[in-house]
Amino acid sequence: MKKEEYNIQELLQRDVYVNDVKVGTIVGERHHPNVTRVQSMRIRVEADIQDEYMRKPADLAPLPKELVHSIRNDGAVKLTKSMRELQRRWRNTVRIDEKLYAPDEMLDKAVLDNQGDEIGVIVDLHKKKRTYTGVIVKTRRTIQMEFGVEEFIRIPIGAIARTRESLDEIVLSRTFDKIMQLPTYIKINSDEEE
Repeated sequence: MKKEEYNIQELLQRDVYVNDVKVGTIVGERHHPNVTRVQSMRIRVEADIQDEYMRKPADLAPLPKELVHSIRNDGAVKLTKSMRELQRRWRNTVRIDEKLYAPDEMLDKAVLDNQGDEIGVIVDLHKKKRTYTGVIVKTRRTIQMEFGVEEFIRIPIGAIARTRESLDEIVLSRTFDKIMQLPTYIKINSDEEE
C-alpha cells in the first residue's frame, strides 16, 4: 500500500511515531469540499513532545500528509522525517486558541465577527520576518460598502478568538468595527507594514 492510498478514516486514532518516539495521535482533518486543498491532518501531541519541540506547547497541531511513510505492524503510523523536520513544520504555523494550524488549514475559511456577521473568506496569510502576523481576507461586498474597506484586507492573528472546525470558520474576538480600531489592525493594513 502506497502512502497516497491512505485516507483519513484508516488513520484516525492511530499513534504517530518518528523512529521509536511517539509524537501523538491522529484525531482528524479539516473538512473541505476540495479534498486536494487539505494537505494536513490534525494530531493530539504528546506532552513531552510539546515541551521539547514547540516554542509554546500546543495540544493540537498539523501533521503534513506527505510525511506519512507507512503503517507499522502494530498499527501505528510511521513518519518519513526526523523530529527536527516536524519541529520546522510546526514553526510554519498559525497559533489560535493554543492550537497550531498549517497555512493550508486556514485558506478558504469564512471569517465571522463575534456577533456572527460574515466579513469574508481567507485567501492568503500575511507573513513578516518568518512569522504569520495576519490573514488576508477577501471581504464581502456588503462589508466593503458598509465599512468602506477594500476588497482585500489583513486581519491580525491576535484578533482571532477561535476556530469552528465543523463549520470551517474562524471567529474574531470583537465586532468588525471594533477590530478596525485595533492598533494592530491599523498597522497591518498601513503602508509601513509593506
